[in-house]
Order: sequence, then structure tokens, then C-alpha cells
Amino acid sequence: MRFTDKTIIASDITPKAVFENRRNLIKAAAAGSFGMALAPWFSREALANTPEKINAALNPTYASKEELTPYKYVTSYNNFYEFGTDKSDPAAYANTLQTRPWTVSIEGLVKKPVTLDIDDLLKLATMEERIYRMRCVEGWSMVIPWDGYSLSKLINKVEPLGSAKYVEFISLADPKQMPGVKSNIIQWPYREGLRMDEAMNPLTLLTFGLYGEVLPKQNGAPVRIVVPWKYGFKSAKSIVKIRFTEEMPKTSWSQFDAREYGFYSNVNPQVDHPRWSQASERRIGDTKGMFAPKIKTQMFNGYGDQVASMYAGMDLKKYY
Repeated sequence: MRFTDKTIIASDITPKAVFENRRNLIKAAAAGSFGMALAPWFSREALANTPEKINAALNPTYASKEELTPYKYVTSYNNFYEFGTDKSDPAAYANTLQTRPWTVSIEGLVKKPVTLDIDDLLKLATMEERIYRMRCVEGWSMVIPWDGYSLSKLINKVEPLGSAKYVEFISLADPKQMPGVKSNIIQWPYREGLRMDEAMNPLTLLTFGLYGEVLPKQNGAPVRIVVPWKYGFKSAKSIVKIRFTEEMPKTSWSQFDAREYGFYSNVNPQVDHPRWSQASERRIGDTKGMFAPKIKTQMFNGYGDQVASMYAGMDLKKYY
């Protein structure tokens, strides 16, 4: 069943459990309706600090002629439930996150398990900037210049065993730093996963920055994954563990509601979310907000040439 265009209310664009626990619906509705025109309310402290620059040259292979989403929207309209369920909560509360010291352990089915300091990860490969379209399951999208390097470079260093079929990502879950972890919305810590070929795809980015600056805390500092052909929740933030497994890992949103959130979660305009269509999107930052013209959503978010072959022969309605 495909939904027809209608007036969108907050309960239509949020998982029910989250909607019922929201502490401030008026603020959330205002943020969604007016393209975050009220962003200064939300994160004066988080946005006022002078960000540290990151040395990353634009990779022309991943350049884009599309208009970039302004930095203020990229850093003030986020899903990061460890800091709250409103889109404005991460920018408002993520200042409590301590990103130094920070280590990431790589374990499981690898020849060279290792725990790396964030600075060691930064030095592992040459940093580059890539401009990626990002699509959220709720129907909004952005165009963001991310800074990092292909995850495959880290994977090659640890030498996965032949039995490793999947890669699991586990995020920090510290209630002292992350007020949202005190809620029971999902089972903490946040977990995501990719099939090995997806993790090795050159598009999958181990990410340390955006717009030439280190990742803001509300965007998943100090290190996250970016998988641009999948819905945004697949791009795990503030990673502390990467585990190689033979079995498909359980992921947070699939555990929350497998009917709504599948393991693959490829952007697919032909497969609706049970409660809304995925056929179109609106760009965050458009001055018309919810009244901005809709953009037709592209299969695999427009990255089909690079990723479609990985799913040849699969029923993408079944394996959503």
C-alpha cells in the first residue's frame, strides 16, 4: 500500500515508541516545519566553539554539482538517540561527550585483532573529502562533504578470516555522558552491521570530519561510519568496537521493529516504510521547510552504479 500525499504530523514521521516519549513536540514540529530556522535556540554552545580543521583534500571522484546543505543544518538537525529523540537534542546535549581519550577495538574473525587510539586511526590512511547525498528514513535528505577514508583500508590492515561474512559496529553507550541512554527506547549500546562486501565497498567511509573540520559531537565524533546508499541510521556514530562475525549481527532498529527496519535498509523508493512512502524526499535547509518541493528519491540514493551489483538476484522487497 502506498501512502498518498497528506498533511504530515509528528506521529507519522517517528517510531511510535519514540513519539510517545517525546518531551517537547512543539519544538520538534517547529524544527521540521521551518527547516531549522530556529537553530540558534538549540545549540549555542555546541555551534559556538571553533572547530578543529582536518586535513582532507576533495576527491574528485566523489564531488557533486548539487548544492551542499549548510553547515548549520548539518550540525543542528540530527538523529542521535543517545542524546535524545528530538532532532535538536544532539546539538543541545552532545557537549557532554568526551572524545579524548578514545579507542576503537577491532575483534572477532580477524588475524590481527587490535585496539587503536583515535589518533592512530586518523594516521592509518590519507584523509579525503567526499560529497555524499544522505537520506533519512523519515523522508528528509542532505548533501554533506564528509572527511575520512574507505573503511576497506582499515579492514585490510586487520586481515579478516575467510569465515568473516559480516562487520558489526558498536557505539558508545555511557549514561554519564549520554542522557538518552537512560531511556529504554532501544537496547543499548547502539549496534549496526554490514555484509562484508558492503563494508569493503569503496563508498563506505570511515569518517572523522565534515566540511573540512573534525566531526562535531552531535554528528558522531570522534569516528563514525557513512554508508551513503543506505538510510541514515545504518551509519553508526561514535564507534568504540568493530567486530567481524560469521552470522548476521543483530542491529538496534531491526530489534526494535523488524517489520519497519530491515538489516539491509538500502534506499529504495519502491519499498514503503509501513507508515509512509519512501518515493520522495525534502532537502533540509530549504527555506520553504515542509512546503519545499519534493525530490524524487533515487534507487540506492543515486549510487546504483557503484553498489547495485552486490544485490543482483536479491528480492529487495523481501530483503529490505
